[in-house]
Order: sequence, then structure tokens, then C-alpha cells
Amino acid sequence: MKAEIIAVGTELLLGQVVNTNATFLSKELADLGIEVYYHTVVGDNPQRLEQLLGEAEDRSDLIVLCGGLGPTDDDLTKDTVAEHIQHALVQDELALTRLHEFFEFSKNKMTENNLRQTLMIEGGIAVQNPTGLAVGTLITENETTYLLLPGPPNELKPMFQQHARPLLEELFPQADQLMSRVLRFYGIGESQLVTELKELIDTQTNPTIAPYAKPNEVTLRLTAKISDETEGKKLLDNLEAKVMNKVGEYFYGYGDENSLVKVTVEALKKAGKTVTAAESLTAGLFQSTLGDISGVSKVFKGGFVTYSAETKARFLDIDPLLLEKEGTVSEACAIAMAEQARKLADADFAVSFTGVAGPDELERQPAGTVWIGLAEKGQPTIAVLQHFNRDRSYIRQSAVMKGLDLIRRAVDKKK
Repeated sequence: MKAEIIAVGTELLLGQVVNTNATFLSKELADLGIEVYYHTVVGDNPQRLEQLLGEAEDRSDLIVLCGGLGPTDDDLTKDTVAEHIQHALVQDELALTRLHEFFEFSKNKMTENNLRQTLMIEGGIAVQNPTGLAVGTLITENETTYLLLPGPPNELKPMFQQHARPLLEELFPQADQLMSRVLRFYGIGESQLVTELKELIDTQTNPTIAPYAKPNEVTLRLTAKISDETEGKKLLDNLEAKVMNKVGEYFYGYGDENSLVKVTVEALKKAGKTVTAAESLTAGLFQSTLGDISGVSKVFKGGFVTYSAETKARFLDIDPLLLEKEGTVSEACAIAMAEQARKLADADFAVSFTGVAGPDELERQPAGTVWIGLAEKGQPTIAVLQHFNRDRSYIRQSAVMKGLDLIRRAVDKKK
């Protein structure tokens, strides 16, 4: 079954809203064995949408439309599709009941245009909206199936997963489905990763390998076309083993929603270890990144932001003579910062960041020069020198990622 996704909304074309719905729906449809061939964005213009529908139905079996189901005059998706397939719009009673209940509960006055959200295409199946008011429609006409969903992702996602997906599975069962596994790597670039895996990529059939470069990391999506899950797991396990044999040193975790900071925090939790930090050029970014993770208080004791030589000496009790002799952008400074932070916070690990975020030089060191220290209870303190490229924000984020990886690897050695 070939599918395409049409996102409707002038705000998408203006760049005011990012089209995350297409990414979500493509993955969901792929899991069902439905291949998405086209993504298209069209503004709130019925003539252009009508033209696009004519093109889409010539090349696709399933057309998923996102957006344009709301109460305003520019929400014309339902009207345009209904006119295109020569069906009327009718009111869905369940959606109408939910609409009245919503306004009764909220004590707000319901304007007449809200009734537009309860309309569906006659002859289709109503797709209920558990988190919003706009009802969707699934309808097949002339061997083409149309699925109409709202634009807001917080409505579209639960609506698809709870109602639309089960309908598609029931009405259009696919002989083969796709089973994917995402592997995440840090410390290796996309070009090097692809070079290391060239033989596997060149000879891939089923499963396939798809690399994706992300800021400061690379992911691999392994995808198998399967008829049953046991077969798929075996295929993916075998391919993963071959990948790990070549680049396993850089692997840190699985999944689309995973991240290096999540993996690091979980490793600290499992090991029963604590961490602190002393930051200069990152100015608290490392600690803020840790703070984004729920439950981090079990392992994170707090830390220090020492942006100047004076605060390094005062807050961390670092000898001013060391700073004057070695400089703040130095191995000695990074080691002292990490050791003092660990001692003062009484933590198992401490990471320090000192360097040049740019764009100007500091202490005759170019932008992107970063020393990262790692202090560990009972072990010699180390510092690593990194040279990061690009802009100030990227340099600081790259330093944070390297710091997380140093901690993760140190914790893993304790296993």
C-alpha cells in the first residue's frame, strides 16, 4: 500500500510551525507496513489543495491529510476533500455531544462556528479526537482512501494511535510489516561511521541500514521487512551484532527518544554514584542538561559556575598562582576545577569545563579550544583537550556531550 502525507496550513509554508506530524505519521505507517512515498505541504487554499488531491490519488492508495479541521474560515480541508470526491458533510453525533459537554464544563459561550468541528464526510468512518474537538474521517472512494486528521500534534498523535491506526490495521492488513531498531553512537562522525560499515551497507538487502547525522551524534536505523516478530528480531539481532563488531566502541544506547544525558543519568543511578560539575565556558549548560532529566536529584548534588578566574579561585578554592601561571584554558585548571568540585560537593564524580567558546581568542587560544576534566573518587584526575568547530552555541553543546560521555564511560568501567 502506497501512502502520502499532505500537511495543510499556510503557517507551515511561512516557517511559523514545524511539520512534526509528517515525521510521526511516516514512522507509524511504516510500522504498519504502509510505505510513505511523498510528503507535501500546501497552504490554506482550496484550489491548490484540490489540484494536489488530483495528483495524489493518481499515485497513492492512502492519502493522509493533517490540518484544516478547525472552526475558522480558513479550515477548509473537509470541505475541499468532500467536494473533490462528491460527498456531503454531515454531523457526527458523538462529536457534537462532546462539543456541548466541553463548553458546559468550561462555562464558556459556544460560538456557532464551533459546529464545523463536528462535521465529517458522509459515508466515511468518524475518527474521534480524544484530546480535542475536531472529528476526523476515514473514507475510501474510487480505490483511494482518505484519512483526515487535525493539525495540532497533541491532538493528531493520540487520535491516530487510539483510533486511526486500529482502523487501518483492520481494513488494510499488510502481509509484510516493518520492524525497526535505532542504535545511537557518540564520538564518531557520520562519514567515518559509514566508511566503517561500508561492506554492510553495500550488501544490505533485508534488513537495511540507514544512518542519520544529528548534532554531536549519529544514529543508525536498522529496518527489517517481516511477516512475524520472531523472524524480525532474529534478523535485527544478527545485523546489530555485525554493526557492533565494527563500531561498538561508540555505541551508547537505543531508541528515537533516548539521549546521551538520559543514558548517563541511568548509569549513575544503577551504579549508585553521584556527580557534580564545575563550569566555565559552558556557564551551567551541563548542569541544566542534567536537570532536564526526571529523577536526576538521586545522582546530581548540584555544582559550580565559575566563569572568571576570580570565581574559580573564590568558589572552588583554586590557588590563584596556578591560574596565573597555567592560565584558565589549561589542563592544570581543568584538573583543579574537577578535583575541587568533587571534594566540595562530596560526590563520586566531577566534570569540569574550561576553554574558549568564541568567537574571540582567549589566552592566545583559538575559539573551540576546550579542556574537560574528570575527577573520580579513588582515581587519578584526568583532563582531555578538545577542539570543536562551528559557532559558540555548538562549541558549548559539544563540550557538554563530551563531558557526559566521559562520565558514562567511567561509570561503565565500574561494572
